[in-house]
Amino acid sequence: MAPIAVADVIPNGTISFFDENDQLQTVSVHSLAAGKKVILFGVPGAFTPTCSMQHVPGFIEKAEELKSKGVDEIICVSVNDPFVMKAWGKTYPENKHVKFVADGSGEYTHLLGLELDLKDKGLGVRSRRFALLIDNLKVTVANVESGGEFTVSSADDIIKSL
Repeated sequence: MAPIAVADVIPNGTISFFDENDQLQTVSVHSLAAGKKVILFGVPGAFTPTCSMQHVPGFIEKAEELKSKGVDEIICVSVNDPFVMKAWGKTYPENKHVKFVADGSGEYTHLLGLELDLKDKGLGVRSRRFALLIDNLKVTVANVESGGEFTVSSADDIIKSL
């Protein structure tokens, strides 16, 4: 499957997260992104070094600036279960704007064409690192990393596109 690209409409799959009342929600991605400007960024795994120390903190630190430039939602997705994503999100007490969502079985990552085989590292099939800027379901920026790199998908890279 070809990776998601600029001008594509994002596929409508489901993701899960715990809401502000600590209730598990499973919703369609389209319900979160329709009629909005959304950043969807993906990471290979919760609690992994680059994801935890660079990728996620960058979006948390730049969230106000991103919002001031018209971004409605900032969503972090990973091939992990919603309980792991909830626990990971709680490690960032300063976070007010990044929503941590789970793609538990990797089905949405597959629909995006952004799978990363990390079986040799004991992690199974995960998500490539990426950052998408989506405007009313249409991809306007698709910054997708090769392998486990972190060179084009940061919050600063998205800010340059706004």
